[in-house]
Amino acid sequence: MPDALTRVQVAAMVDHTLLKPEATAADVAALIDEARALGVYAVCVSPSMLPVRADGLRVAAVAGFPSGKHHSLIKGSEARLAVQQGAHEIDMVIDVGAAVAGDYNAVLADILTVRQGIADETVLKVILETAALSDEAIVECCLAAERAGANFVKTSTGFHPAGGASVEAVRLMAQTVGGRLGVKASGGIRTAETARAMIEAGATRLGLSGSRAVLEGFPD
Repeated sequence: MPDALTRVQVAAMVDHTLLKPEATAADVAALIDEARALGVYAVCVSPSMLPVRADGLRVAAVAGFPSGKHHSLIKGSEARLAVQQGAHEIDMVIDVGAAVAGDYNAVLADILTVRQGIADETVLKVILETAALSDEAIVECCLAAERAGANFVKTSTGFHPAGGASVEAVRLMAQTVGGRLGVKASGGIRTAETARAMIEAGATRLGLSGSRAVLEGFPD
């Protein structure tokens, strides 16, 4: 049960993240050092920061970040280059406007283009920006991600003015594709209580920038 989660168990679900536009190579190196100390699963960085020395850690990079309003071929190329430079996982942003308009075929095609641009063994996470979407759109985008061969659906970039992850969105995503795809909660998770609620709702991965503060709220 989530109440019994230990710090080690939660750390194994964490993508320790640094996506600020002002981030430097030194900041990324510090992120990796902290990630090792915390025992997290992966680090998530901007593709322009690759390659990085992160032995023992999974490396994730973003594509089409943060707006999602890049041409699908650009997203696919960005993802492919990131993998060539050492990324094991790609977190891509959908065209949120297409989802808002109900054009789920465009969402599907966008995700397919990125999926086809990277190796089969590369984990693909699809960022929906759930705070900007209706429940119907969240469900349809989750199903599109599944059809396109994604491995995870993810709530948010953490940069959208509408907000980040919510328990309600995570629960809806888990009800739609949980057990078949992973569910990553990301954006605005700053306390152990919030992280625990996301896990209880069905999150199988957490995107955190303040990982240390969150993990310190779980027992050893």
